[in-house]
Amino acid sequence: MNRKTLVLPAVIGLLAPVLAACGGTDSGSDGGEGIVVGTTDAFTASKDAPAPLDPAFAYDVGTWNILRQTVQTLMIQPRGEGEPVPEAAQSCGFTDSGNERYACTLRKDLKFSNGDPVTAEDVKYSIDRARAMKADSGVFALLSTIDTVETQGEREVIFHLRTADATFPFKLSTPVAGIVDPDIYSKGELREGFEVDGSGPYTLQAEVKNDELVSAVFTKNPHYKGSLKVNNDKVELRNFADADEMGTALEKGDIDLMTRTMSPEQIQKLSSDSDDQIDLVDLAGLEIRYLAFNTDAPTVKSRAVRQAMAQIIDRGELVSKVYGSQAEPLYSLVPASITGHSNSFFNRYGDPDVTKAKSLLEKAGVTTPVKLTLHYTTDHYGSATKKEFELLKKQLNDSGLFDVDIEGTPWATFRPAEQKGEYDVYGMGWFPDFPDADNYLAPFLDKDNFLGSPYANSTIRDTLIPESRRVADRLSAANSLTEIQDIVAGDAPVIPLWQGKQFVAAGDDVTGSAYALNSSSTLQLWELGRGVSG
Repeated sequence: MNRKTLVLPAVIGLLAPVLAACGGTDSGSDGGEGIVVGTTDAFTASKDAPAPLDPAFAYDVGTWNILRQTVQTLMIQPRGEGEPVPEAAQSCGFTDSGNERYACTLRKDLKFSNGDPVTAEDVKYSIDRARAMKADSGVFALLSTIDTVETQGEREVIFHLRTADATFPFKLSTPVAGIVDPDIYSKGELREGFEVDGSGPYTLQAEVKNDELVSAVFTKNPHYKGSLKVNNDKVELRNFADADEMGTALEKGDIDLMTRTMSPEQIQKLSSDSDDQIDLVDLAGLEIRYLAFNTDAPTVKSRAVRQAMAQIIDRGELVSKVYGSQAEPLYSLVPASITGHSNSFFNRYGDPDVTKAKSLLEKAGVTTPVKLTLHYTTDHYGSATKKEFELLKKQLNDSGLFDVDIEGTPWATFRPAEQKGEYDVYGMGWFPDFPDADNYLAPFLDKDNFLGSPYANSTIRDTLIPESRRVADRLSAANSLTEIQDIVAGDAPVIPLWQGKQFVAAGDDVTGSAYALNSSSTLQLWELGRGVSG
């Protein structure tokens, strides 16, 4: 097999005022038929989530990957690594030494895909709309450090922050900060269904069956002006029920490329296969998996129960038996490659030890075995999730300290139930909004966290998170970040399990597959083109 391997490290740094490189829709073309990309991501409009593609609501990797193709942001994360760069903006930067005033100048002659001009007022409208909506998904919390948004003329936008936030440029690169047309997106209501309009590199045509998006066709936006070079005219994102069905479609040539979520067995087969018609690309990834707790639930309200689980779980066995070389054990919410990472859980608990777990429960007066149900989603993180939870169940039950059952549920039901506090213990994954330690901590621990977790630590919220955001040099924030991770290891409102790699499989006539995903799992369809790749 023709092998390509690309490692995209997460380089953490913050923005200095910069000017964007030229880009636009005339930068490239595949000159032929559209490229078809397979995914197992499910996109459903339901009573609990009627507006899955509204930037003010969407908050998972699948829906964000649709929005990143269609809705433009002031800033954008680069193809592989490094600091955000201007996208809809011509330039952006802090204008004070305290990182509390951030100003952007829009590119000249920006237009939405329908030809309407994009103005500074549209940017303000979009940001204020997302903040005011306070959608149940919790995505608005990414904009929580904004106090007011000011405009000056047609092209100047000024953000006044409540407190210093050196990560703010990254936040302006996320879809919740996407620029929408006020004539299409109403101020007080989410836009239901699967229609999306913006000023990004593509327009979207959605094929919907039974309130599910089965195919999304992205066509180059002739009005697009930004930093991206668009290397094709059309890309279709096609949904599949599972990894096997998606893999068969690639082998038959029905699709050109597949990405998340491939099964461990599938990746292993492609790695060892001699077929030179398909390239497997191994990419650096920042995805993590963890167990989360409703800390108000009677079964896990005692910190000793959560600590005992952290003391028993064998991450090494979990990774080796389920994911192999495609993952590695994780002892913090922050991945090992991110500045500020600390092995806090290993430092506190060491290797798995049933005797120590028993002591924790006895000292707290907890009757054993503790009866629990671990909940997981059957269709959001891939087919290996069931096997992972079967092994977690075995590890906990073999200790004699727990009586654990497991229950799998489709994501469309799982996520609303988790947000409503219906699960005591549940498995989740996290694909970073941006590659900074703050984004592995604040979304789980701050006020209005996306889990809806009742866990609250005033030292973390009131002191350590704000303190860590004050400095642009992230190494200088390491002490605050480490203290946060140590507190989390002690209280165990979550238990980190593993961090994973990313893989892309593509026909050998597809170019750009090495950049189909960046380290934050952003799908970069504009990178794809046609032509034999060497």
